[in-house]
Amino acid sequence: MPAAERSALLYRPFTADDIPAAHALSVEVKWPHRADDWRFVVDAGAGFVAQDGARVVGTALYWTYGAGGGSLGMVIVAPDQQGKGIGRVLMERLLEALGNRVTMLHATPAGEPLYAKLGFTRCGAIHQHQSADFTVPRIDLLPGESLRAIEPDDTDTLVALASRASGLDRSALLPALLNVAEGVLLQRDGQTLGFSLIREFGRGLAIGPVVASSADREHMRRAQALTAHWLARNEGKFVRIDTPDESGLSPWLEGIGLRRVDTVIKMARNGVPAQDASVAQFGIVNQALG
Repeated sequence: MPAAERSALLYRPFTADDIPAAHALSVEVKWPHRADDWRFVVDAGAGFVAQDGARVVGTALYWTYGAGGGSLGMVIVAPDQQGKGIGRVLMERLLEALGNRVTMLHATPAGEPLYAKLGFTRCGAIHQHQSADFTVPRIDLLPGESLRAIEPDDTDTLVALASRASGLDRSALLPALLNVAEGVLLQRDGQTLGFSLIREFGRGLAIGPVVASSADREHMRRAQALTAHWLARNEGKFVRIDTPDESGLSPWLEGIGLRRVDTVIKMARNGVPAQDASVAQFGIVNQALG
């Protein structure tokens, strides 16, 4: 971008008053986010906008998880302003704010080269599955295992499981998510072996996170049961779930009619999150929050 053109733009912190303009920008680039979806991620984090006169032409948000982790996302540049370096400036602002934290993002193939230049390396993939035309499968739990609704006293247990599965401190994010989501957990003899959440998002509903113990061979059955529970409750509705490639859940989702419509690249900077191998994440919160 020429220096004169770059200096004409105002880069400033994102405020709640920017949500309508940010939502309009996401509609322009055909993202499914509602204004309420923007409100949730803004309340959970912080970020920047690029402003040309009175018009917001770019957005970028970031989130911190404890002292050492973070993620970034909602990086959008208006189609008629792309190619001018706005996205890179916004990214530089985010990375300055995040410092030396282990930072995650999910990139399209087109965005990967820029992120690589900024120090991110590929560390996996996320498959996006969605449909309103799915089959509700029957998943039989093992003897002694059962599902029940999440209760307020479960919060600390869920935070611990989600943090271990993602490798990121979820002590602030999970309670906020529970305010806008329904949840169910899977137990055996009083021990929590997994949980899943569902909330309104975009065109319908989003399932995630889905977390299950992977300490034995039954982790896939548990992940399927935690997902199928919500499908049975919402048959005929539009449902989305984003699943890590390494979880192995994607073929099952395809088989029941939740089509894979996109795959994004998981990237990390300053290392990778230290995930606990005894707990696996089968569905993420979303592509911004991980």
